[in-house]
Amino acid sequence: MKRTLSLLLTLALLFVICGAAHAEGGAPLKISIYYNDNPTYPFRDDWLALTYIEETYNVDLEIEPVPFSDYGTKVNNVLTSQGDDTPDVIFSQKTSGGIASLALNGAIYAISDNPDWTPNFNARVAEFGLEEELETCRMSDGRLYYMPAMYDIPVYDGGLILRQDYLEAKGFEAPRNFDDLYAILKAYKEDYPDSYPLTTIYDVGFLERMTMPSWGLSLGTYNSTSSQVLSWDYENRAYFAGAISQQYRDYITFLHRLYAEGLLDPEMTQDDASTTLKLATGASMAVYAFYDQIGGWEQASEIEGFRLALYPPLTGPSGAHHMPKARLMNGIIFPVKTTQREDFEQVVRKIDEILFSEDAYMVWSLGLEGKTYTMDGDQVVFSDDILNAPEGITKYMQNAYGCGCGGTQCVFRSALEMFKNKSDFAAVNTEVAAMDQAMQYVPAAPAFDDLTAEDATLLQGALGDAYAVWNDAFIRGTRDIDADWDTYVQEMKDKGMDEYLALFNQFSRYQ
Repeated sequence: MKRTLSLLLTLALLFVICGAAHAEGGAPLKISIYYNDNPTYPFRDDWLALTYIEETYNVDLEIEPVPFSDYGTKVNNVLTSQGDDTPDVIFSQKTSGGIASLALNGAIYAISDNPDWTPNFNARVAEFGLEEELETCRMSDGRLYYMPAMYDIPVYDGGLILRQDYLEAKGFEAPRNFDDLYAILKAYKEDYPDSYPLTTIYDVGFLERMTMPSWGLSLGTYNSTSSQVLSWDYENRAYFAGAISQQYRDYITFLHRLYAEGLLDPEMTQDDASTTLKLATGASMAVYAFYDQIGGWEQASEIEGFRLALYPPLTGPSGAHHMPKARLMNGIIFPVKTTQREDFEQVVRKIDEILFSEDAYMVWSLGLEGKTYTMDGDQVVFSDDILNAPEGITKYMQNAYGCGCGGTQCVFRSALEMFKNKSDFAAVNTEVAAMDQAMQYVPAAPAFDDLTAEDATLLQGALGDAYAVWNDAFIRGTRDIDADWDTYVQEMKDKGMDEYLALFNQFSRYQ
């Protein structure tokens, strides 16, 4: 595959050199895009931000919204095939896991080959002081294959959300550790025997994503190492086999306890409507989710005094930690097939302009001045419809105007983001910022060469699938954690856990 795709890239770039430039003021530049569709703000082609960007920058964005649950598979398929259905641009991606192997085998254009084509992206990197962090995104060949979305400062935008009205009525203090949370869930179960106090959004992976770090872990589909089964040892700066560690055994024992006692919702995979119904009706009172979802849940409830609040990370055996946060996030990739376009340079420049220029990212963040907001000195003042939206500013702006949506908003200034939330959001962020490494860094992906990347991808597939099956079985009790632990560990070793771990540490960027 490598030779075929590399030849395709070489030939295609000849078209770029000889191609005619897109004439500004002429017909709009058409660009097809894969968009990771978030079920909490489904894509709309009439969003104010989107239509304004298209009209202002003379571009026709042919966006194909792909369901969140299918996105990874569909992206992998089109990058592998490079067929007629391959979009010009793919949002919400980075070169880790299987995408790293595809990049090194020539399936993705190396954006670093022509840095002068991305002046706005370069300016934002310099403005936020992200040069060193960007270097860790380069592959083993020294090239950069994607344009990351970026934050000036990481924001604590989600975590444990609880029924604040229930805590106050029962006299509970804000929980500080998982024993406190257990006591709250247990009390709610006693008061409402038919309830499952702790529910989930999307799937159990999101719950694990936000709670595992307090056990020193990050595993599963959304883990910080993009390995699914390995975790990062922050003290020793090395990978370890998290999925077969004592930390994981302790963690999964805790989750199973919640499940066995009826404290954890057995319907762990569900859509937003299902989660909303459970919280709004009192069938559940706790969830690990994002702050911008609170307003919608509160709006949906008819329970008198119903109030939800976001809490800081809880202390576990390894401290109080939220999911690791990076200032560089998933971003933009260009499939190699796009380089066959005669106007490929203009496509890259246009994407750079409409996502990373200062004027454009302000639209994706806040909308249009005079329409969605005005400025009072250095303060953002939103329009009345936004301020009075029962689902909250952020969620309303996402759904009504397409502002603040993952994928299209690629530049995040923490000061601006604070305006889009209530004062309690700033307060909890201040509290989290004062904690000791509440949001740890995301370790840079190993610098695999092309052959090693392919080997790692194959091992990850087998190990990740096995882990997912066992993890579900341990939670639900269909496999006994104590009696079946050795069998589980041996199966993971038989599928290449030791070899996989050795590869990650051999090619670690932190040696």
